[in-house]
Amino acid sequence: MSMKVASYNIINNIEQDELDAGRLQEVYDIDIELGKKITLPESFNTEVREDLVKLAVASSRANRRQSYGSNPHGGKKKPMSGMKHSVEWWGKGRGVSRIMRRTGQRRGAQNPHTKGGRRAHGPKVEKNWARKLNRNERRLARNSALSATTNLDVVSGRGHRFAEEISSLPIILGDYSENGEKIDIESFNLSGGTRKVNAIFEALGLGDDLIRARNGRKIRAGKGTMRGRVRRTPKSVLLVVANKDGLAKSARNLPGVDVVAAKDLSAEDLAPGGDLGRLTVFTKAAVEALN
Repeated sequence: MSMKVASYNIINNIEQDELDAGRLQEVYDIDIELGKKITLPESFNTEVREDLVKLAVASSRANRRQSYGSNPHGGKKKPMSGMKHSVEWWGKGRGVSRIMRRTGQRRGAQNPHTKGGRRAHGPKVEKNWARKLNRNERRLARNSALSATTNLDVVSGRGHRFAEEISSLPIILGDYSENGEKIDIESFNLSGGTRKVNAIFEALGLGDDLIRARNGRKIRAGKGTMRGRVRRTPKSVLLVVANKDGLAKSARNLPGVDVVAAKDLSAEDLAPGGDLGRLTVFTKAAVEALN
């Protein structure tokens, strides 16, 4: 049986507020009205298969993994990364073991059994980390993760916070108007766009989850801080759109909020880390694109 969920019509009354030195700032007064009920696609009624979702997420992460390994060391050349000495091989026929030795010395270095030496069998660049997954399994995993987003207990159990007035999930954005003028919500003006999206999410009852993600940002432990991954941000709202236009560009600036087009939706977007029940917001056009 098909599931029906009410959409939310958004009315944005924009006013000008005077700041210091005569500067003006837009203030957004958001009203939410219940719109027409929208029939969700059959994929939202799929049986929840947590094992399949975890398999799809592991496959997706493995396929993004970059190859890595150490530089091969042969002959007399400058030390490889992590090594301190220039070494050479004496060759055969000297009655000693065939190991790398410090240049001009007898002492062995940069061998698996010597002090400060390399790993015996280090990672190889040639290794293929990818994991194959059947197309039907990948599709079923995505549909299973979609089905989990409709369960209030699963979504709240994942740690998301939302208003008690929300009685059904997912949240679907319907019509949008600014000062009485009806506008396509996916392509509204980018001027103050992030503040608009933040005000809309707060009016929908999702403000607590945005605060949770903003306050939950932490400095990452380990070497990732040296590689451009300084902070770790908790996952918050997932916004699914039909086209990445004004709404998508505005929402992606909020901490923890991810934006994805309906055609690119995957199990990892809906269940990061393989944990089901992400708090998801769809536009009406995105739901139609899923059919």
